[in-house]
Amino acid sequence: MATFISFQDGDRVDSIDRVFTSAWSDNTNDLATLGFFSSSAQYVTTTSTSSGAFFMEIYHKNPDTDSTAEVQFSIAYGNRIGSGSLNYTHAAGGYGFSAARSIYNQYRSLVFGGDETQNFTFNGYTPDDIYVININRARYKNALRMGNLNLTLSGSAGTRILELTDDSVTTSGSANAIRAGVGREFNIVSGSNGTRLGTNNTFVTNSGSYGYVYPDAGLIILNADALDADGVDGGINLSTNVSSNTNGKNVLKLQDAFTGGNSFILDGQEDIASKFYFVRVKNQEFNYTTNDSFTQDDGTLSFDSMIDNPQTYITTVGLYNDNQDLLAVAKLSQPLPKNFTKEALVKVKLDY
Repeated sequence: MATFISFQDGDRVDSIDRVFTSAWSDNTNDLATLGFFSSSAQYVTTTSTSSGAFFMEIYHKNPDTDSTAEVQFSIAYGNRIGSGSLNYTHAAGGYGFSAARSIYNQYRSLVFGGDETQNFTFNGYTPDDIYVININRARYKNALRMGNLNLTLSGSAGTRILELTDDSVTTSGSANAIRAGVGREFNIVSGSNGTRLGTNNTFVTNSGSYGYVYPDAGLIILNADALDADGVDGGINLSTNVSSNTNGKNVLKLQDAFTGGNSFILDGQEDIASKFYFVRVKNQEFNYTTNDSFTQDDGTLSFDSMIDNPQTYITTVGLYNDNQDLLAVAKLSQPLPKNFTKEALVKVKLDY
């Protein structure tokens, strides 16, 4: 019959290891080296409720020709008053109710924890519209790694290149705010590798800062007015279409800005929780075995030499619950000799 030894408080230790890897498929450092592809099946804008009216999914390969293409992130455009996309019903009482308005309300509710009275404000400036970059959950794992975000955008004219990053290094890693719905909030600023270029967050004349990143939710919210500003003022002349009841195809403009900028570096953060069990085998324990070859039918030892000097080998450690149900098995790399003159300490690590 097996012998069970209960773990004591000092025999268990919890640990969390933080691992950083590229957020993009195939552990690619810069997604631009693969490309920013959309799907003709997903990005459809023929009606006010078509999927493309709400968002565009960005792949690392062309999904129309390559079945291994994976979604990396999605782009959405939101407008507080519903401009920039087709109304759901263009009739009295339906004006301004569109996909763009739904997107704005969705992310406003998400970021501000359900408070629909707040609007997105960028360093004191409140625009009507925003762009949303929603990183695929499978790509960033537990959170986005701050200090590593590097995004380059270019306007349609190609005359203005804008390099954006978070300001986590500039602010010594402290978040700008903690939002009820999405956790930490950092500013999106002109610069690289988490370091702001300049002395403040307002780089666009009369249009506010560039946006925010929410690493715990995998979200980047960009100020559309800041991107639309002239290159002299700090924008990229994105030319967002803000006409009412119009299929503005604004997410396509941002996709072109990704392609023109030709650089998007982002790391994901994964927290691997581990539990260590220290299995302590004292000199008086586990010196005999229940193996059938160890004893005769009458219970006597098969070999007289084992009576005063038994020799066993530990090959496996089993972890059981209080009902003695086997939950986990750990195999040793080689058998561990055990007798009355030896003690052993086996460390078992469980990752989850």
